[in-house]
Order: sequence, then structure tokens, then C-alpha cells
Amino acid sequence: MLKKRIIPCLDIKNGRTVKGINFEDIQDAGDPIELAKKYSDQGADELVFLDISATLEHRKTLIDLVKKIAAELNIPFTVGGGINSVEDVSNLIKAGADKVSVNSSAVKRPELIREIANEFGNQCVVVAIDTKFENGEWSVFVNGGRTPTGLKTLEWAKQVEDLGAGEILLTSMNNDGTKNGFALDITNQITDLVNIPVIASGGAGNKQHFKEVFEQTGATGGLAASIFHYGEIPITELKNYLKTEKIAIR
Repeated sequence: MLKKRIIPCLDIKNGRTVKGINFEDIQDAGDPIELAKKYSDQGADELVFLDISATLEHRKTLIDLVKKIAAELNIPFTVGGGINSVEDVSNLIKAGADKVSVNSSAVKRPELIREIANEFGNQCVVVAIDTKFENGEWSVFVNGGRTPTGLKTLEWAKQVEDLGAGEILLTSMNNDGTKNGFALDITNQITDLVNIPVIASGGAGNKQHFKEVFEQTGATGGLAASIFHYGEIPITELKNYLKTEKIAIR
């Protein structure tokens, strides 16, 4: 069984770390380079960097900022936002990324997943799925959660695995920023469906929420932002708690 991973996430806008609730009401959360160094020092298992406005602003990810963050890290580093081609991925890997996360661009052109996997290996491709429960089902949204796609979340998750994704980053928009816990139902459905690692994201508010998602679903990673950014739960403390709860942590 894969050991569980604790993964802080830096949502970046205008070069700053930001955080919202249900993908709205975006607030400043600090300097991304300082936060990255702090998380690396605290024992985070990986770091995710998402340039959340790159797609909407029709531009590439902030390469210089990626380089500066990568220089502070000794843990795996996933970068997403505005990635549309194999060349974009190549530039990010040269800047220090270990993996890339694609979302809107993969929905628009699913073969991008296969192209990246063929060039850099499946382990390099993380497909981020922003999902929302409405009208009785979970559906996929893109463009920072603004645009419905009409895709059913389960069907899209299976498709991205078939196309060569090495991992899924699953964010529940309903739970995002609420601190009421992860969306255990859809996380469980997806981890039952696919054979690649799934990172649960959206809703972490306390240490017990991580215990729940690891015990009640097949998620191999728990991702959170504000509880780490604002120092509510130090990563060291969270990992020690999970170990005492007999959860196998990296």
C-alpha cells in the first residue's frame, strides 16, 4: 500500500499566494517563496504550485517564480497553470518542476495528456479535476471553476487514466475553503474506479479530516492550503498525529 502524503498547495495570483472559499473571495495568503521554504523545512511530502489565473489571462505559468521556489525545495514539486503543450512542460521541468498539473487544457484537448506522458513519462502528468456537486451529480468545471464542461467527473477520471495520467488531483469545489472536511463520497468513488494515485483536495479544516480521508477513501495524498498558510496546523504536528492514529505516512 502506498504511504500517505501531506501536500501543501500554493495557489498563485499576481505572484502572491492566495486562498478563497468555493473558488471565490480570493484573499492574500503570503509570499510563495517563503511559504515553500517553510513547508519543505516542516517535512511536507510534496508541494503543488497552481498559477490560478494563467488560463484565464491566456498566458504561461510564471517561470521565474517557479525557478525561485524550486531552488528552496528538496521535495517533489508539481506546477500547473497555463500549460498547453509539450514545450510548456519542458520549460517548467528545466525551471525545476518534477511534475506538471493540467486541467482546462486537458479538457479542451485530451490528447495533451498522452503527449506529455509519451515525452516525459506517466509519472510527470497530474490531471487536476475541479468537480462540483449540483443537480444530483458530480460534474467537471474549468477556468478556475468558472466554466461547466458538461463532463461527468467519474467518466473524465477514467478517461484521463486511459490517456496516460500518472495521478489525479481531485478538488471538490463544494468543500473548497470551507474547512468542513474533504468530499469523501466522490473521492471514494474515484479511488475505487482508477488505478492511479488520487490526491484529495478541498475542505481540510483539522487533523481529523486527514485521518477520515485516508481511512475512508483510497486517496494517497491529502492537499490543503489555508490551514497551512495561516499556521493553523503545522505539517510536523499533523504528521505526528496521523502516525499516532496508525496511518502510514511518508
